[in-house]
Amino acid sequence: MELKGKRILVTGGAGFIGSHAVDRLVAEGAVVTVLDNLSGGREEFLAPSRGNIMFVRGDCGDKTTLDRLLPGMDAVWHLAANPDVRSGETDPFAHYDQNIRVTYEVLEGMRRHRVRTLVFTSTSTVYGRASVLPTPEEYGPLLPISVYGACKLACEALIASFAGTFGLHAFLFRFANVVGPRSTHGVIVDFVRKLRADPERLEILGDGRQMKSYVLVEDTVAGMVHAVRHTPLPAGADGSCHPYNIGSLDGIDVVTLANLVAAEMKLTPRHVFTGGAADGGGWKGDVKVMGLAVGKLQRLGPGWTPRHGSADAVRLTARSLL
Repeated sequence: MELKGKRILVTGGAGFIGSHAVDRLVAEGAVVTVLDNLSGGREEFLAPSRGNIMFVRGDCGDKTTLDRLLPGMDAVWHLAANPDVRSGETDPFAHYDQNIRVTYEVLEGMRRHRVRTLVFTSTSTVYGRASVLPTPEEYGPLLPISVYGACKLACEALIASFAGTFGLHAFLFRFANVVGPRSTHGVIVDFVRKLRADPERLEILGDGRQMKSYVLVEDTVAGMVHAVRHTPLPAGADGSCHPYNIGSLDGIDVVTLANLVAAEMKLTPRHVFTGGAADGGGWKGDVKVMGLAVGKLQRLGPGWTPRHGSADAVRLTARSLL
């Protein structure tokens, strides 16, 4: 699917990843409408594309709003979500409401208005504690250990059912830890905040040996565009569902990440570990070791491979925050 001239609704388009997706879609020549209630996004993130988009402040789970915006759309990029994995331990309903319920409303709106292409941002946490690393898309069974991962997996199942029943063409992007400019949450943001408050001491959740992939947001969005552009879709009324991993080709542990952030701030703090979950994770639901196989996306043809490794992605993110 080419993007030039396509009318695309981006939910959560004022958020961290969403705003970068909007920038790329505008650069590709798409006609973009952003729907965001600004509960987590920021309108200033849309500044680079502001003259080339329509921005609507509203809830993408609201039927009236969807019925106003969806007619005539060629695709929906559904990036709106509650991204705070840790909050699932204290407020699981928020993940259900802001992930599963909202996604169902988006799907129903697409069905009503015959919008057949959906891009959905999922997560590596759907794999749970995978025994195969790096983990490919066909790995199973999928047994997430966080409420966030479970709700994203439920969304994937809903989307797959709409593809099979109503002829939807769906792209499910399972992200590693996406980082970069405009980050508003996550471990790098936390470390910068903590070190600004106390330059001599840095609290690290867990045992610091959590090993994960960190992928720069520009590599992430480039991978999404590559998949949408090059994935063969069936002709006629049949739907299709295409899961893709997006991550870096390597990983780093949290202590290394902490040292990279501290170095960017020209600090050498003392590390204090919380212990966290029984397996050394930072909290209940934290997957201690995560790495994604990205060969499926690369095999679509030349044009995408992550340009930055995990360490570079962390450094660039820390610099952007500072």
